[in-house]
Amino acid sequence: MRSIWNGSISFGLVSIPVKLMNATENHSISFRQIHVADGGRIRYHKVCELDEEEIPASETVKAYEDADGTVIPVTEEDLASLPLPTAKTIEIEGFVPASAIDPLQLDSAYYLSANGVPAAKPYALLREALRRSGKVAVAKYALRGRERLGMLRVVDDVIAMHGLLWPDEIRAPEGVAPDSGVKIRDAELDLADALMNTLGDADLGALRDDYREAVEELVTAKAAGEPVGEAEGEEPEGKVIDLMAALESSVRAAKESHGEGEGREGEVADVHPIGSGRGGGAKKSGGSAPRKKTAAKKAAAKKTAPKKTTAKKSAPKKSAAKKTTAKKATARKTEAKGTAGKSADTGGAAKKGAPKKTTGGARRRTSA
Repeated sequence: MRSIWNGSISFGLVSIPVKLMNATENHSISFRQIHVADGGRIRYHKVCELDEEEIPASETVKAYEDADGTVIPVTEEDLASLPLPTAKTIEIEGFVPASAIDPLQLDSAYYLSANGVPAAKPYALLREALRRSGKVAVAKYALRGRERLGMLRVVDDVIAMHGLLWPDEIRAPEGVAPDSGVKIRDAELDLADALMNTLGDADLGALRDDYREAVEELVTAKAAGEPVGEAEGEEPEGKVIDLMAALESSVRAAKESHGEGEGREGEVADVHPIGSGRGGGAKKSGGSAPRKKTAAKKAAAKKTAPKKTTAKKSAPKKSAAKKTTAKKATARKTEAKGTAGKSADTGGAAKKGAPKKTTGGARRRTSA
């Protein structure tokens, strides 16, 4: 990486020679302006408003315009003569917990590398001291003609520096928050929690600039003379009619995108409203299980319906067979009764309904 600034870190009486390099890079696609009629480039020229002549960069200097319109030239030599201790030095002012830095203050990020072999040990000393303390260093430095505020922290085995905005450069959020009369119900918070839990942690490494990729595809298609497709879908209206319904739909969509909403055949996913006084995200998701089972049973019943119809049609034949068998059994009983009646006339009448044991005993007595 190419260094953009050479200087040193002032750590008490310890001076650490360092090089400053950009830690980030811009991948956005840059466009140029052209004349639509002939495709010619549009360029900007520096023109003096007094003589209307183009002025080269070598003849331009900085200037400060006073409130009354007076212009005061300020050259680079003038700025270099200022007694600025941070012109070539990153002055560490103190150390604070990282949580004490407001993220609104974070600006550009840089890497600091040791400049030369003698700087390796003091560099490593400061790095390990920051790592063990768990704190960050607050420093002042000068870059591109102005003094800035910075924060030094450890990233892997490198000391990184974040440019910070000065505290008076942060605007107070006055009049930005919604009216204090807005009330949030517990059921709405429960659904919001359920949505957050379903979406899960964000994988920052997997996130991509979809717009930049779309622009690249657009440019490639136009260069090849291919037709450019129109945007699909409708633009959102920007207004939520039913907050609860929107949250419920969001939870369902998030589950489906994470593979949690894919059910078996016959299962029906359903979303039901939650009362304002009850209901959390867990109760909501748990209550849909019985309906899924019921739907599965109904689907299974429909599949087996033809078999049940066949069984009903065959039932009359079985009943007819049973009736025929019963008639034959009745006839046999009648014949048996007739035979028994004849025997009773010759050998003695037997009482109706008497047990067989009693009959057996009478036979034994007769034999005796």
